[in-house]
Amino acid sequence: MTDTTTTDPASAAGLRQRLRDPDYTPPITQAVPLGIQHVLAMFVSNVTPAIIVAGAAGFGFGSNSPDFPNLIYMIQMSMLFAGIATLFQTIGMGPVGGRLPIVQGTSFAFLPVMIPIVAGGGVAAMGALMGGVLIGGIFHFFLGTFIGRLRFALPPLVTGLIVLMIGLALIKVGIQYAAGGVPLIGKPEYGSLANWSVAIVVVVVTLLLKFFAKGMWSIAAVLLGLIAGYVVALMMGMVNFNNVGTAGWVAVPVPFKWGFELSAAAIIGMCFMALISAIETVGDVSGITKGGAGREATDREISGATYADGLGTAIAGIFGGLPNTSFSQNVGLISMTGVMSRHVVTYGAIFLILCGLIPKVGAVISTIPITVLGGGVIVMFGMVAAAGINMLSDVTWNRRNMVIFAVSLSVGLGLQLEPGALQHLPKTAQILLTSGLLPSAFLAVVLNLVLPEELD
Repeated sequence: MTDTTTTDPASAAGLRQRLRDPDYTPPITQAVPLGIQHVLAMFVSNVTPAIIVAGAAGFGFGSNSPDFPNLIYMIQMSMLFAGIATLFQTIGMGPVGGRLPIVQGTSFAFLPVMIPIVAGGGVAAMGALMGGVLIGGIFHFFLGTFIGRLRFALPPLVTGLIVLMIGLALIKVGIQYAAGGVPLIGKPEYGSLANWSVAIVVVVVTLLLKFFAKGMWSIAAVLLGLIAGYVVALMMGMVNFNNVGTAGWVAVPVPFKWGFELSAAAIIGMCFMALISAIETVGDVSGITKGGAGREATDREISGATYADGLGTAIAGIFGGLPNTSFSQNVGLISMTGVMSRHVVTYGAIFLILCGLIPKVGAVISTIPITVLGGGVIVMFGMVAAAGINMLSDVTWNRRNMVIFAVSLSVGLGLQLEPGALQHLPKTAQILLTSGLLPSAFLAVVLNLVLPEELD
C-alpha cells in the first residue's frame, strides 16, 4: 500500500491529491506491487466461471474426458482477456474505456444463463455459447451509447433481486463441488468426510483471514484459503500434476476454437445479461470515482467503461473466452488504498496477459481438486447472495414493493427448483427459464414499471 506519511502537511496534501488523479503514476516500485495486489483480489473469481462452465459441459474436473485440456485453454483465456479488457479500460481507444482504474474479469453473473446452455453438451455445446458471448458483447458495446437513460428501470429493488437470484442459482454448485463434484454424484465418494474436510479447511481459513487479519492478508483471504485447502489436499494425495508436465510454455489464442453457432437461447440470454452487467458497471464506475476521487462519474467515463465491457466480451467470445465485466471487489480495494492511478491497474493487466499466454499457469490451476474449489465458491457465491440482500436494504418495503419481490422471487426460484414444470415448452424457452434468473429479472423490471407507486 502506498505510504502517504510525511512530516510536511503541505507535501502530504499534495501527495494525496496526486493519488486521486487517474493519470498519476506512482514510482514503479510501488505501482507494480499495487497492480499485482489488484490481480490477487480478483484472480480466483476470474478463473472460477471457466471451471464451472467446463464442468457443466462435462469436460471439467473429475470427468475423465479426453477434452479436459480444453479446460486449461479456458482458464488461459479467462486470464488473457481479463487483462486485455482491463487495458481497454485503463488506456482506452477513442471512445472506448473509462480511463479509470477499472479491473475487468469473467463475471459470475452470467453463470446461471451459461450453465443451461452447455449442460451435458461437452465441447460441442461451446460453439453456441461462444456465438452468444460474441453477439452479447456487441449488444453490450452499443449499450454504451444510452446506458445512462436505462438506469430508471433498474432501482435497488430490481438490481438487488437480480443479484440475490444469481447467488441463489449458484449456491447449489458450491455444495456439489465441496462434496466432490458432479461426476461423483451417486457414488460412495460423493460427500465423503475427506472431501468435506478439505472444503471446510478452505472456508475456515478464509473466514479467519478475512476477519482477523489486515491488509493484503485480508484482501486475498479467499485465495489464501484455497492455498491452505490445496496444501491439505496435497498431503491427502488428492492432487494430480500430470497435466502440468504435458502443458506447453507458450500458447496463443485460437479464433473460433470450438466453432461458431447461432443459438436463440444463448443470444437472448447473453444480451439480457449484458444489460444487467452494464448497469453493474455504471455502479462500479460511480463507486471508483466517489471512493477514490470524491466526485461523481462523468457521462464520458460511464459510456467509455460500457464500451470497453462490450468490446472485451466480444473479442473474448471470438477466441473462446467468457463475458467480461468490471470487478466490484477491486472498487473496494481502490477506496482502501486511496490510489486512483489507472496505470497501476495497467501493470496488473499486463501480469494477467502474461499468465494467460503461459499454459503451464492454467495447468497448475487445473490441479486444484474440485473440493478445494468448492470451499472457496461456497464463500464467494454466498457473498453474491448477501450483496443482493444488502442492495435490497435500500428499498422502501411498502406493499407494492413486497408484491413485486414476492412474485418475482417465487416464479424465478420455483422454476429453478422444479425445471420439470417446463418440460412441454420449446428447448430454447426451457434453457432461458430454468436458471430462474431471467424470468425473475423480467418480472421485476416489468412489474416495477407498470404497477402504481402505491398499492392499496
